[in-house]
Amino acid sequence: MSDEFSTKGAYTTMGEEFTRDTAYITDRITKDARPVGPGIQTWPVEAGRYRLVVSRACPWANRTTIVRRLLGLEDAISMAVCGPTHDVRSWTFDKDPEGRDPVLGYERLQDAYFARFQDYPKGITVPAIVDIPTKAVVTNDFPWITLDFSTEWTEFHRDGAPDLYPEHLRDEMESVMKLIYTEINNGVYRCGFAGSQDAYDKAYDRLFNALDKISHRLETRRYLMGDTITEADVRLFTTLARFDAVYHGHFKCNRQKLSEMPVLWAYARDVFQTPGFGDTTDFVDIKRHYYEVHEDINPTKIVPKGPNFANWFTPHHREEMGGSPFGDGTAPGPVREPLEPGHSIEELIVAQSA
Repeated sequence: MSDEFSTKGAYTTMGEEFTRDTAYITDRITKDARPVGPGIQTWPVEAGRYRLVVSRACPWANRTTIVRRLLGLEDAISMAVCGPTHDVRSWTFDKDPEGRDPVLGYERLQDAYFARFQDYPKGITVPAIVDIPTKAVVTNDFPWITLDFSTEWTEFHRDGAPDLYPEHLRDEMESVMKLIYTEINNGVYRCGFAGSQDAYDKAYDRLFNALDKISHRLETRRYLMGDTITEADVRLFTTLARFDAVYHGHFKCNRQKLSEMPVLWAYARDVFQTPGFGDTTDFVDIKRHYYEVHEDINPTKIVPKGPNFANWFTPHHREEMGGSPFGDGTAPGPVREPLEPGHSIEELIVAQSA
């Protein structure tokens, strides 16, 4: 595996511009393993068969923890949580007793990849879904993991689960989510890993042009697609949640902090304060990952103490726009798998005020 995985994850470079490597394992888990397209292997939906492997530091993995909780899939799909850092080889299960996942028996996520693909040549990425009986990776194709949670795992959704991928909105959603992914989710990385001043300047302009477009869209609607939360909001939120803590300084995305962009900041607080979002966001792991792993950007590995997280709980007033986060559904119940001690935002606020 390339040493580049140790700092930037799976990516390639085109000249001096950051380009993410999107050659994921395209297998999908579908109802009765129904076919979904040429060249895509499908696996059957089966409660208890699969293990979702995440790191709470990773924005792509954070999507899966949010959607799994919103839909109530905790009993159907178990979850393993890697630590916030990785080395050249892979993510590790250093949060578990003796540094080994109790279900898979692995110390490193790479073992699940190698169990299926000997000498797997790509990045060992999270999120990944692993087949528990064979202990082999099924897929790491993160955009489809959450969409399939919504559309293929419906038998195991909780009562009152929201419709995060409404059929009548899908065409418009795909356009919005493409903008979010290419220009915002990936845009912050394009800034952070730019290989020249010119590449950085172009990336910076692209990112903030897209943020301005999304801000304009949110001036007249509470959520990206209207009155209720959808997959599009999940995809935007995980980048916004990391913006002031990491991307503003570490990735030089510093035209403004999120907290200085009134519409986006109010929207982000609205979503953060919704069950399933803030309670799955681990700012400790987020900061440790970026500042400790990206040694080429931060060679000292010093993790900043700030920012102050208390402002995430300030009133946002977005409820005055109407709508309801879950539409005709209900909020998920109490957190089943809380963040580790000292990592919840409530505890961080107390620690910062001490």
